[in-house]
Amino acid sequence: MIKNVEELKKNLQGVVEVDGWQKAKVADANKLRKSVIDTIVYESVFNPDNEVKAKTRWLIRELAKTLGCGSASIQGLYDAFGRGVVSGFTVPAVNIRGITYDFARAMFRVAKKHNIGPFVFEIAKSEMGYTNQRPDEYSACVLAAAVKENYSGPVFIQGDHFQFNAKKFAENRQKETDVIRSLIKEAIAAQFYNIDIDSSTLVDLSKPTTEEQQRNNFELAAEMTALIRELEPAGVTISVGGEIGEVGGKNSTPEEFHTYMQGYVKHLTAKRRGAKTISKISVQTGSSHGGVPLPDGTVAQVKIDFNVLKDISKIARKEYGMAGAVQHGASTLPEELFDKFPGVGTAEIHLATGFQNLLYDIFPKEFRETIYDYLRKNMADEKKPDMTDEQFIYKTRKKGFGPFKEQMWNLGKDWFEMANGEIEKRLEFLFLKLNTKNTKSLVDQHVKF
Repeated sequence: MIKNVEELKKNLQGVVEVDGWQKAKVADANKLRKSVIDTIVYESVFNPDNEVKAKTRWLIRELAKTLGCGSASIQGLYDAFGRGVVSGFTVPAVNIRGITYDFARAMFRVAKKHNIGPFVFEIAKSEMGYTNQRPDEYSACVLAAAVKENYSGPVFIQGDHFQFNAKKFAENRQKETDVIRSLIKEAIAAQFYNIDIDSSTLVDLSKPTTEEQQRNNFELAAEMTALIRELEPAGVTISVGGEIGEVGGKNSTPEEFHTYMQGYVKHLTAKRRGAKTISKISVQTGSSHGGVPLPDGTVAQVKIDFNVLKDISKIARKEYGMAGAVQHGASTLPEELFDKFPGVGTAEIHLATGFQNLLYDIFPKEFRETIYDYLRKNMADEKKPDMTDEQFIYKTRKKGFGPFKEQMWNLGKDWFEMANGEIEKRLEFLFLKLNTKNTKSLVDQHVKF
């Protein structure tokens, strides 16, 4: 472990030239990719010295920018969707909960192999907590992976489900709003140039009209969009997403979407006239985050209403110039469903728990059981009376990523060689099913970078 910033500078000699921690120049790109970037990113995550962490994270972002793989907004491509000049594929957005650097490397390798342009690295507000990954760390890991894999082009990093807590909002509206405002500021500073505002948790279906049901949702989404437009860097239009139906709840309708958009546009105009509106809309189609575990720990089959995606995507593009609808909670769905999403015009699809399940399946057995024992001891209050042990483990094992983060990073060369093969195989299957092969030229054409 590097002791201080001076030692860090010594480790960079001959590879990276740092000018007063204001600029960085690559002197030996081959050596940087071969080993030095591995050291830098590890220090950016685990070094106990906060100054070393800050300097390494800054350095990674500077190196990525210098080498042509910096953070970017996907807005230009989504505008092209809205104009009808781009279609036929669905953008995959992957939530990485563990071994983020190596997992991101696998995504870049698959993208390069199949000439894929649009793919998104994302992390939700809740995931930042239980995986112990704040935005600054997450973006550093992703961009370091781009450097390591010699990737060229824009890298799309997204804040997923910047979600209002309905209970806390009811208790103190301003305090909960300030939590989301603070997270937005933190994320933009870490070069998250794609952000999904999830105020769908504030929808109140007990109200008599759709407008009253959606009011808090569209008002808060407009307020957060105005803040994002105020904070976004010069020359960058951050891609903002909205949501009309909380995942796991009632399926969304065109009426709800129209009501949301009319209220949203009105309130955004009042707060910041001429501001760019959302680029996509997340809807509920019958899925749930993580799937529904059965008593034996397997996941129940669900029925997706593809007409919701088709109808709302069509309205989004034709009437509002947006990319279309977004599908959440998809990674545990049956494999035969994935090629249906591009066919109904789904703009983006979020994939999380399926990759978590994959990692747990391939973790060494002894290590996996160590995590499960920790969960049984420390998360026991989350086990409901009617839960089997298998259901409890399935629901809580996402919370093993934070406490065991460093152990996961150090599972060893042999394990990572095996794991990379499994991760790449799954990524390749999904990305090709979503019809993203040979789409890089579209990103080059439409994304300002």
